[in-house]
Amino acid sequence: MRIDIISNNKKDVSDVRVIFVSGAHTIGMARCTSFKQRLYNQDGNNQPDSTLEGTYYNDLTKVCPETGGDNNISPLDFTSPARFDNTYFKLILLGKGLLTSDQVLMSGNVVETMFLVKAFAEDDALFFDQFARSMVKMGNINPLTGYNGEVRKNCRIAN
Repeated sequence: MRIDIISNNKKDVSDVRVIFVSGAHTIGMARCTSFKQRLYNQDGNNQPDSTLEGTYYNDLTKVCPETGGDNNISPLDFTSPARFDNTYFKLILLGKGLLTSDQVLMSGNVVETMFLVKAFAEDDALFFDQFARSMVKMGNINPLTGYNGEVRKNCRIAN
């Protein structure tokens, strides 16, 4: 299968490209503070995120208790946390995306997004190709510099 969605627009950072680059979550770890709300208060109703698979939810609550443990960590992809592969997408299909931004790729009910998650889960070569092309494309984006931009000390807060 060949999917060629990368446009020629140099600054195009489409939702589709974000899906490709989200695949980088196949490696790495996240602190409890990054996903705790999914376990205990996703929608402000003191309930877990309904898209979390049950066994995975139980495992995560052992790593990340309701109180404390904010610096505890969990792998973004618990089956192959040190290997760059397409398992991240397979886990999303099973309701085992760690971060809200991961799981929403499947639960957001956007047909194109769901199609791509399934396609990447089924075809690692397709994922590798599109990921590499997206990274090159994003690497060619000219960031704002000098008085036109800033390097944030904390990525969540403007300086």
